[in-house]
Amino acid sequence: PSSVLMNVIPAKIAEVGEIVMVTPPGRTGKPDKNILAAARIAGVDRVFLIGGAQAVAALAYGTETVPKVDKVVGPGNIFVATAKKLLYGTIDIDMIAGPSEILVIADKTAKPEFLAADLMSQAEHDRMASAILITPEEDLAKATAAEIERQMQTLSRKDIIKESIENFGAIIVCENMTEAVDFANELAPEHLEVCCENPLEYIGKLDNAGSVFLGNYSPEPLGDYFAGPNHVLPTSGTARFFSPLSVDDFIKKSSFIYYTEAELLKAADDIIRIAETEELTAHANSIAVRKKK
Repeated sequence: PSSVLMNVIPAKIAEVGEIVMVTPPGRTGKPDKNILAAARIAGVDRVFLIGGAQAVAALAYGTETVPKVDKVVGPGNIFVATAKKLLYGTIDIDMIAGPSEILVIADKTAKPEFLAADLMSQAEHDRMASAILITPEEDLAKATAAEIERQMQTLSRKDIIKESIENFGAIIVCENMTEAVDFANELAPEHLEVCCENPLEYIGKLDNAGSVFLGNYSPEPLGDYFAGPNHVLPTSGTARFFSPLSVDDFIKKSSFIYYTEAELLKAADDIIRIAETEELTAHANSIAVRKKK
């Protein structure tokens, strides 16, 4: 339900004319009631009970019942992400999102129990999710590893968390916080937590991240559900060139050009010179015939 809100609300603010939602039915053939409630609250116009790559294809090309749309946004599994990538150009998309990620950079003031909890909050998403801690404090690193083992035992998705952390997680001890910042900018994580004494000092230093959580009391789930910024975020290093989903994603721009005769004649020789340099004589002629009038 939170993803419904995160995808639909920016589109409504941008005054998108019609919003179509697809969601796979459950085992009973009916949609999840919480997802439908969120769709109603957010203002979805039509809902179709389909999911997976076939849902993306139906939206991109249209069927007898599903309308062809202009843009497809929202999270999905690897098949959904691949379908969006393949159909980009037929439709617009928000981004190509992979498994969830979190990187936490921490100094000596961070609390191991907080760090462990936050790492596991993303590891529980997917067996391929990535949860990484980088800190110059070796004792903090060891204490966090112990906390992960302790807290994991009480969590309902502990099997997923364990596999995710074993295969895609890491605790890295670096030389200093400058090195941690450099690592964060290179990795460009989906979620970046800054659990440091003065987190605001890192604003302007951290260039590549989907969403940045500043301080020990700004955990990642706060952004997932409540804080306000969108939780549809770039993953797999694409935060170097993608931004979080926003109202801007649903706004299209056109350019309008108007010249008077006098202003065009002032620019005519320069335009003709550029066109002839590119050997596009019809371009040059389009301007030249207006000079001869």
